[in-house]
Amino acid sequence: MKPIAARIRDFPTTVFTEFSALAQKHQAVNLGQGFPDFDGPEEIREAAVRAVRGGVNQYAVSSGAVVLKEAVAEHALRFYGQKVDPGSEVIVTNGATEALFDVTLGLVDPGDEVIVFEPYYDSYVANVTMAGGVPRYVLLRPPDADHARWWYDPAELEAQFTSKTKFILLNTPHNPTGKVFDRAELEHIASLCIRHDVLAVADEVYEHITFEPARHVRLATIPGMAERTITISSGGKSFSFTGWKVGWAIGTPALCSAVQKTHQFVTFAVAGPMQHAIAEALRLPDAYFIELAQSYRKKRDLLVEMLDTVGLRPIAPDGAYFVMAQIGHLGFPDDFEFCRYLTRDIGVAAIPPTAFYAEHHRVHGSHLARFAFCKRDETLLSAREKLLARLSAK
Repeated sequence: MKPIAARIRDFPTTVFTEFSALAQKHQAVNLGQGFPDFDGPEEIREAAVRAVRGGVNQYAVSSGAVVLKEAVAEHALRFYGQKVDPGSEVIVTNGATEALFDVTLGLVDPGDEVIVFEPYYDSYVANVTMAGGVPRYVLLRPPDADHARWWYDPAELEAQFTSKTKFILLNTPHNPTGKVFDRAELEHIASLCIRHDVLAVADEVYEHITFEPARHVRLATIPGMAERTITISSGGKSFSFTGWKVGWAIGTPALCSAVQKTHQFVTFAVAGPMQHAIAEALRLPDAYFIELAQSYRKKRDLLVEMLDTVGLRPIAPDGAYFVMAQIGHLGFPDDFEFCRYLTRDIGVAAIPPTAFYAEHHRVHGSHLARFAFCKRDETLLSAREKLLARLSAK
Protein backbone atom coordinates (compact mmCIF):
# COMPACT_ATOMS: atom_id res chain seq x y z
CA MET A 1 0.00 0.00 0.00
CA LYS A 2 1.22 3.51 -0.87
CA PRO A 3 -0.55 5.81 1.60
CA ILE A 4 0.99 9.07 0.33
CA ALA A 5 -0.34 10.59 -2.88
CA ALA A 6 2.16 10.74 -5.73
CA ARG A 7 1.67 14.50 -6.11
CA ILE A 8 3.28 15.16 -2.71
CA ARG A 9 5.41 12.05 -2.22
CA ASP A 10 8.66 13.80 -3.12
CA PHE A 11 7.99 17.00 -1.17
CA PRO A 12 10.75 17.58 1.40
CA THR A 13 10.10 18.82 4.91
CA THR A 14 10.13 22.59 4.74
CA VAL A 15 13.50 24.16 5.49
CA PHE A 16 11.87 26.31 8.17
CA THR A 17 10.94 23.22 10.19
CA GLU A 18 14.56 22.04 10.34
CA PHE A 19 16.13 25.37 11.20
CA SER A 20 13.49 26.51 13.68
CA ALA A 21 14.00 23.26 15.57
CA LEU A 22 17.78 23.62 15.36
CA ALA A 23 17.61 27.21 16.62
CA GLN A 24 15.46 26.15 19.54
CA LYS A 25 17.75 23.23 20.40
CA HIS A 26 20.84 25.46 20.53
CA GLN A 27 19.08 28.56 21.90
CA ALA A 28 20.24 30.49 18.87
CA VAL A 29 19.09 33.98 17.96
CA ASN A 30 16.62 33.18 15.19
CA LEU A 31 17.15 35.33 12.11
CA GLY A 32 15.79 32.50 9.98
CA GLN A 33 12.03 32.37 9.63
CA GLY A 34 10.55 35.66 8.49
CA PHE A 35 8.09 36.64 11.17
CA PRO A 36 8.41 39.62 13.54
CA ASP A 37 9.21 38.97 17.20
CA PHE A 38 7.03 41.98 18.04
CA ASP A 39 3.35 42.82 17.68
CA GLY A 40 1.74 45.33 15.39
CA PRO A 41 -0.16 48.48 16.38
CA GLU A 42 -2.00 48.40 19.70
CA GLU A 43 -5.09 50.03 18.19
CA ILE A 44 -5.39 47.18 15.68
CA ARG A 45 -5.13 44.56 18.42
CA GLU A 46 -7.87 46.42 20.27
CA ALA A 47 -9.97 46.41 17.10
CA ALA A 48 -9.79 42.60 17.08
CA VAL A 49 -10.81 42.49 20.75
CA ARG A 50 -13.76 44.79 20.06
CA ALA A 51 -14.88 42.56 17.22
CA VAL A 52 -14.76 39.47 19.46
CA ARG A 53 -16.66 41.22 22.23
CA GLY A 54 -19.08 42.65 19.68
CA GLY A 55 -20.17 39.20 18.55
CA VAL A 56 -18.21 38.79 15.31
CA ASN A 57 -17.59 35.13 16.16
CA GLN A 58 -19.47 32.99 13.66
CA TYR A 59 -18.62 32.07 10.08
CA ALA A 60 -17.83 35.09 7.98
CA VAL A 61 -19.11 35.40 4.42
CA SER A 62 -16.97 32.99 2.40
CA SER A 63 -15.58 35.58 -0.02
CA GLY A 64 -14.74 37.95 2.84
CA ALA A 65 -16.33 40.39 5.26
CA VAL A 66 -17.76 43.41 3.48
CA VAL A 67 -15.87 45.78 5.78
CA LEU A 68 -12.51 44.26 4.80
CA LYS A 69 -13.26 44.00 1.08
CA GLU A 70 -14.20 47.68 1.08
CA ALA A 71 -10.99 48.55 2.94
CA VAL A 72 -8.91 46.57 0.41
CA ALA A 73 -10.56 48.51 -2.43
CA GLU A 74 -9.99 51.85 -0.66
CA HIS A 75 -6.34 50.93 -0.06
CA ALA A 76 -5.84 50.06 -3.75
CA LEU A 77 -7.24 53.43 -4.81
CA ARG A 78 -5.37 55.38 -2.14
CA PHE A 79 -1.91 53.98 -2.83
CA TYR A 80 -2.04 52.96 -6.51
CA GLY A 81 -4.94 54.80 -8.10
CA GLN A 82 -6.43 51.36 -8.83
CA LYS A 83 -10.22 51.19 -8.95
CA VAL A 84 -11.50 47.92 -7.49
CA ASP A 85 -15.10 46.75 -7.04
CA PRO A 86 -15.12 45.30 -3.50
CA GLY A 87 -18.18 43.20 -4.26
CA SER A 88 -16.82 41.28 -7.24
CA GLU A 89 -13.07 41.90 -7.44
CA VAL A 90 -11.79 40.97 -3.95
CA ILE A 91 -11.59 37.55 -2.28
CA VAL A 92 -10.38 37.27 1.33
CA THR A 93 -8.26 34.20 2.12
CA ASN A 94 -6.47 32.56 5.02
CA GLY A 95 -3.30 34.52 4.41
CA ALA A 96 -1.53 35.16 1.13
CA THR A 97 -0.30 31.56 1.12
CA GLU A 98 -3.85 30.28 0.75
CA ALA A 99 -4.56 32.88 -1.93
CA LEU A 100 -1.58 31.57 -3.91
CA PHE A 101 -2.83 28.00 -3.55
CA ASP A 102 -6.38 28.98 -4.56
CA VAL A 103 -5.16 30.91 -7.60
CA THR A 104 -3.00 28.02 -8.77
CA LEU A 105 -5.63 25.34 -8.26
CA GLY A 106 -8.25 27.61 -9.80
CA LEU A 107 -6.28 28.38 -12.96
CA VAL A 108 -3.82 25.57 -13.72
CA ASP A 109 -4.76 22.39 -15.56
CA PRO A 110 -2.38 19.41 -15.84
CA GLY A 111 0.36 20.27 -18.32
CA ASP A 112 -0.05 24.04 -18.02
CA GLU A 113 3.17 25.94 -17.43
CA VAL A 114 3.85 28.60 -14.81
CA ILE A 115 6.87 30.90 -14.99
CA VAL A 116 8.60 31.44 -11.64
CA PHE A 117 11.55 33.66 -10.76
CA GLU A 118 14.28 31.85 -8.88
CA PRO A 119 14.88 31.89 -5.91
CA TYR A 120 11.21 31.64 -5.00
CA TYR A 121 8.95 31.46 -1.96
CA ASP A 122 8.78 27.73 -1.32
CA SER A 123 5.02 27.22 -1.73
CA TYR A 124 5.00 28.48 -5.33
CA VAL A 125 6.41 25.37 -6.96
CA ALA A 126 4.60 23.06 -4.52
CA ASN A 127 1.30 24.62 -5.59
CA VAL A 128 2.08 24.25 -9.29
CA THR A 129 3.09 20.62 -8.76
CA MET A 130 -0.09 19.79 -6.83
CA ALA A 131 -2.14 21.29 -9.65
CA GLY A 132 -0.34 19.10 -12.19
CA GLY A 133 1.38 22.09 -13.75
CA VAL A 134 4.96 22.50 -14.90
CA PRO A 135 7.17 25.23 -13.40
CA ARG A 136 9.54 27.04 -15.74
CA TYR A 137 12.33 28.99 -14.08
CA VAL A 138 13.97 32.36 -14.65
CA LEU A 139 17.09 33.04 -12.61
CA LEU A 140 17.53 36.21 -10.59
CA ARG A 141 21.24 36.97 -10.45
CA PRO A 142 23.02 38.96 -7.73
CA PRO A 143 24.64 42.33 -8.40
CA ASP A 144 27.84 42.25 -10.43
CA ALA A 145 30.18 44.60 -12.30
CA ASP A 146 27.42 45.47 -14.77
CA HIS A 147 24.36 45.42 -12.49
CA ALA A 148 23.86 47.33 -9.26
CA ARG A 149 20.83 45.26 -8.23
CA TRP A 150 19.52 41.74 -8.52
CA TRP A 151 18.67 41.23 -12.20
CA TYR A 152 17.30 38.81 -14.76
CA ASP A 153 18.19 38.20 -18.39
CA PRO A 154 15.31 39.52 -20.56
CA ALA A 155 16.04 36.95 -23.28
CA GLU A 156 15.94 34.14 -20.72
CA LEU A 157 12.53 35.31 -19.52
CA GLU A 158 11.19 35.63 -23.06
CA ALA A 159 12.31 32.07 -23.85
CA GLN A 160 10.15 30.67 -21.05
CA PHE A 161 6.89 31.84 -22.62
CA THR A 162 5.31 29.06 -24.67
CA SER A 163 1.87 28.10 -25.96
CA LYS A 164 1.38 26.20 -22.66
CA THR A 165 2.09 29.14 -20.34
CA LYS A 166 -0.89 29.88 -18.06
CA PHE A 167 0.63 32.61 -15.90
CA ILE A 168 3.81 34.21 -14.66
CA LEU A 169 4.24 34.46 -10.89
CA LEU A 170 5.90 37.69 -9.82
CA ASN A 171 6.91 38.48 -6.23
CA THR A 172 7.80 42.14 -5.70
CA PRO A 173 9.24 43.24 -3.34
CA HIS A 174 10.93 39.87 -3.58
CA ASN A 175 11.55 37.21 -0.96
CA PRO A 176 14.36 36.23 -0.44
CA THR A 177 16.51 38.65 -2.49
CA GLY A 178 14.84 41.95 -1.56
CA LYS A 179 14.61 42.93 -5.23
CA VAL A 180 11.98 45.52 -6.12
CA PHE A 181 11.08 45.20 -9.79
CA ASP A 182 11.18 48.66 -11.36
CA ARG A 183 8.70 50.08 -13.86
CA ALA A 184 10.84 49.23 -16.89
CA GLU A 185 11.05 45.59 -15.79
CA LEU A 186 7.32 45.45 -15.11
CA GLU A 187 6.61 46.94 -18.53
CA HIS A 188 8.80 44.27 -20.10
CA ILE A 189 6.95 41.54 -18.22
CA ALA A 190 3.62 43.11 -19.18
CA SER A 191 4.57 43.23 -22.87
CA LEU A 192 5.32 39.49 -22.80
CA CYS A 193 2.05 38.67 -21.03
CA ILE A 194 0.09 40.69 -23.56
CA ARG A 195 1.97 39.27 -26.57
CA HIS A 196 1.43 35.67 -25.44
CA ASP A 197 -2.02 36.22 -23.88
CA VAL A 198 -0.77 35.07 -20.49
CA LEU A 199 -2.05 35.90 -17.00
CA ALA A 200 0.07 37.29 -14.15
CA VAL A 201 -0.10 36.54 -10.44
CA ALA A 202 1.57 39.32 -8.43
CA ASP A 203 2.52 38.45 -4.85
CA GLU A 204 2.90 41.88 -3.26
CA VAL A 205 2.82 41.08 0.47
CA TYR A 206 5.85 43.33 1.13
CA GLU A 207 4.31 46.26 -0.76
CA HIS A 208 4.86 48.77 2.07
CA ILE A 209 8.41 47.68 2.92
CA THR A 210 10.64 49.39 0.36
CA PHE A 211 13.71 51.56 0.76
CA GLU A 212 14.33 54.72 -1.26
CA PRO A 213 15.06 55.21 -4.04
CA ALA A 214 13.23 51.93 -4.76
CA ARG A 215 9.47 52.29 -5.13
CA HIS A 216 6.84 49.59 -5.34
CA VAL A 217 4.77 49.72 -8.53
CA ARG A 218 1.69 47.49 -8.72
CA LEU A 219 1.84 45.28 -11.81
CA ALA A 220 -1.93 45.54 -12.32
CA THR A 221 -1.55 49.29 -12.93
CA ILE A 222 0.75 48.81 -15.93
CA PRO A 223 -1.25 49.44 -19.15
CA GLY A 224 -2.90 46.28 -20.44
CA MET A 225 -2.45 44.35 -17.17
CA ALA A 226 -5.59 45.20 -15.16
CA GLU A 227 -7.67 42.53 -16.87
CA ARG A 228 -5.02 39.81 -16.72
CA THR A 229 -3.48 40.25 -13.24
CA ILE A 230 -4.40 38.76 -9.87
CA THR A 231 -2.80 40.80 -7.09
CA ILE A 232 -2.19 39.07 -3.77
CA SER A 233 -1.36 40.72 -0.46
CA SER A 234 -2.04 40.34 3.24
CA GLY A 235 -2.04 42.02 6.63
CA GLY A 236 0.82 39.93 7.97
CA LYS A 237 3.83 41.86 6.70
CA SER A 238 2.48 45.42 6.64
CA PHE A 239 1.02 45.23 10.15
CA SER A 240 3.16 42.53 11.85
CA PHE A 241 0.28 40.16 12.52
CA THR A 242 1.48 37.12 10.59
CA GLY A 243 -0.39 34.74 12.90
CA TRP A 244 -3.75 36.23 12.03
CA LYS A 245 -3.53 34.82 8.50
CA VAL A 246 -5.62 37.43 6.69
CA GLY A 247 -4.87 37.76 2.99
CA TRP A 248 -6.70 38.70 -0.18
CA ALA A 249 -6.70 38.44 -3.95
CA ILE A 250 -7.72 41.28 -6.28
CA GLY A 251 -8.69 40.63 -9.88
CA THR A 252 -11.44 40.79 -12.45
CA PRO A 253 -14.73 39.08 -11.54
CA ALA A 254 -13.81 36.12 -13.76
CA LEU A 255 -10.40 35.69 -12.12
CA CYS A 256 -11.83 36.13 -8.63
CA SER A 257 -14.42 33.48 -9.45
CA ALA A 258 -11.60 30.99 -10.04
CA VAL A 259 -10.10 31.90 -6.67
CA GLN A 260 -13.42 31.65 -4.85
CA LYS A 261 -14.33 28.28 -6.37
CA THR A 262 -11.19 26.85 -4.75
CA HIS A 263 -11.32 28.91 -1.55
CA GLN A 264 -14.83 27.71 -0.66
CA PHE A 265 -13.54 24.14 -0.38
CA VAL A 266 -10.19 24.93 1.27
CA THR A 267 -10.99 27.10 4.30
CA PHE A 268 -14.45 28.43 3.32
CA ALA A 269 -14.03 31.58 5.42
CA VAL A 270 -11.43 33.56 7.37
CA ALA A 271 -11.66 34.46 11.07
CA GLY A 272 -14.15 37.32 11.35
CA PRO A 273 -12.60 39.38 14.16
CA MET A 274 -9.24 39.49 12.39
CA GLN A 275 -10.89 40.63 9.16
CA HIS A 276 -12.51 43.56 10.98
CA ALA A 277 -9.21 44.51 12.61
CA ILE A 278 -7.21 44.38 9.37
CA ALA A 279 -9.86 46.55 7.74
CA GLU A 280 -9.01 49.22 10.32
CA ALA A 281 -5.30 48.64 9.73
CA LEU A 282 -5.62 49.32 6.01
CA ARG A 283 -7.15 52.69 6.89
CA LEU A 284 -4.28 53.78 9.15
CA PRO A 285 -2.87 57.23 8.25
CA ASP A 286 -0.01 57.66 5.80
CA ALA A 287 2.35 58.33 8.70
CA TYR A 288 2.06 54.69 9.79
CA PHE A 289 3.23 53.34 6.43
CA ILE A 290 6.04 55.90 6.18
CA GLU A 291 7.29 55.01 9.67
CA LEU A 292 7.06 51.27 8.88
CA ALA A 293 9.47 51.62 5.95
CA GLN A 294 11.78 53.92 7.89
CA SER A 295 11.90 51.52 10.84
CA TYR A 296 12.74 48.58 8.62
CA ARG A 297 15.40 50.58 6.82
CA LYS A 298 17.17 51.13 10.15
CA LYS A 299 16.95 47.40 10.91
CA ARG A 300 18.24 46.57 7.44
CA ASP A 301 21.20 48.89 7.86
CA LEU A 302 22.03 47.41 11.26
CA LEU A 303 22.00 43.86 9.89
CA VAL A 304 23.98 44.77 6.78
CA GLU A 305 26.62 46.52 8.88
CA MET A 306 27.08 43.62 11.27
CA LEU A 307 27.21 40.99 8.51
CA ASP A 308 29.77 43.07 6.64
CA THR A 309 31.86 43.49 9.79
CA VAL A 310 32.24 39.72 10.21
CA GLY A 311 32.99 39.13 6.52
CA LEU A 312 29.71 37.71 5.26
CA ARG A 313 29.42 40.11 2.27
CA PRO A 314 25.75 41.15 2.50
CA ILE A 315 23.72 42.35 -0.49
CA ALA A 316 21.58 45.23 0.79
CA PRO A 317 17.94 44.71 -0.28
CA ASP A 318 15.69 47.34 -1.86
CA GLY A 319 12.61 45.94 -0.13
CA ALA A 320 11.08 43.20 2.05
CA TYR A 321 12.89 42.24 5.26
CA PHE A 322 15.63 39.80 4.30
CA VAL A 323 19.33 40.15 3.55
CA MET A 324 21.11 37.68 1.32
CA ALA A 325 24.79 37.37 2.23
CA GLN A 326 27.53 35.82 0.14
CA ILE A 327 29.35 33.00 1.96
CA GLY A 328 31.17 31.20 -0.86
CA HIS A 329 34.56 32.52 0.25
CA LEU A 330 34.27 30.91 3.71
CA GLY A 331 35.09 27.37 2.61
CA PHE A 332 31.87 25.55 3.47
CA PRO A 333 30.66 22.87 1.01
CA ASP A 334 27.22 24.50 0.69
CA ASP A 335 24.72 26.82 2.34
CA PHE A 336 23.08 24.09 4.44
CA GLU A 337 26.37 23.23 6.10
CA PHE A 338 27.14 26.89 6.73
CA CYS A 339 23.71 27.60 8.23
CA ARG A 340 23.86 24.50 10.44
CA TYR A 341 27.30 25.59 11.66
CA LEU A 342 26.11 29.16 12.22
CA THR A 343 23.11 27.99 14.24
CA ARG A 344 24.88 25.25 16.19
CA ASP A 345 28.29 26.79 16.89
CA ILE A 346 27.78 30.55 16.62
CA GLY A 347 24.23 30.79 18.00
CA VAL A 348 22.60 32.70 15.13
CA ALA A 349 20.10 30.99 12.82
CA ALA A 350 19.82 31.78 9.11
CA ILE A 351 18.13 30.00 6.21
CA PRO A 352 19.99 28.20 3.38
CA PRO A 353 18.47 29.57 0.17
CA THR A 354 19.05 26.51 -2.00
CA ALA A 355 15.67 25.48 -0.58
CA PHE A 356 14.24 28.19 -2.85
CA TYR A 357 15.76 26.86 -6.07
CA ALA A 358 14.85 23.92 -8.30
CA GLU A 359 17.08 20.94 -7.57
CA HIS A 360 19.09 21.29 -10.79
CA HIS A 361 19.66 25.01 -10.13
CA ARG A 362 20.76 24.85 -6.50
CA VAL A 363 24.34 25.70 -7.31
CA HIS A 364 23.14 29.28 -7.74
CA GLY A 365 22.11 29.50 -4.08
CA SER A 366 24.77 27.36 -2.43
CA HIS A 367 27.06 30.36 -1.86
CA LEU A 368 24.38 32.43 -0.07
CA ALA A 369 22.58 32.61 3.27
CA ARG A 370 19.35 34.45 4.08
CA PHE A 371 18.95 36.52 7.24
CA ALA A 372 15.69 38.13 8.44
CA PHE A 373 15.67 41.57 10.07
CA CYS A 374 11.98 41.71 11.06
CA LYS A 375 13.12 41.55 14.68
CA ARG A 376 13.34 43.82 17.71
CA ASP A 377 16.51 45.87 17.91
CA GLU A 378 17.46 43.86 21.01
CA THR A 379 17.28 40.66 18.98
CA LEU A 380 19.46 42.07 16.20
CA LEU A 381 21.97 43.41 18.71
CA SER A 382 22.11 40.02 20.45
CA ALA A 383 22.87 38.40 17.09
CA ARG A 384 25.50 41.06 16.45
CA GLU A 385 27.19 40.28 19.76
CA LYS A 386 27.35 36.56 18.99
CA LEU A 387 28.62 37.10 15.46
CA LEU A 388 31.30 39.54 16.54
CA ALA A 389 32.44 37.40 19.46
CA ARG A 390 32.51 34.06 17.69
CA LEU A 391 32.38 34.27 13.92
CA SER A 392 34.86 37.11 13.43
CA ALA A 393 37.35 35.20 15.56
CA LYS A 394 37.27 32.18 13.24
